[in-house]
Amino acid sequence: MRKGELPDPPRSPNMKKNIWRAVIEVSFIVFLFYSNLLMGEFERSGMGEKRGLLWAMTDIFTSLNFGIALIAALVGYALFEFLRNRF
Repeated sequence: MRKGELPDPPRSPNMKKNIWRAVIEVSFIVFLFYSNLLMGEFERSGMGEKRGLLWAMTDIFTSLNFGIALIAALVGYALFEFLRNRF
């Protein structure tokens, strides 16, 4: 440490563990969102069967869908953390 520098704040191993847990849970919720959209292309609209898997994937992987998935995942994670801590 140089003169005049502040020391790094101590990081607990639990903090790293909690961050990785949040990343994994949010990623899983995003995965479920996209898998639901992909199934909908083949089941509900039927366009996936007519145009193929590549078309269905390009149809669902948009920036708007990613934004919706990320917001939904963060809200879902916050809700589950609240329920975990509450009960």
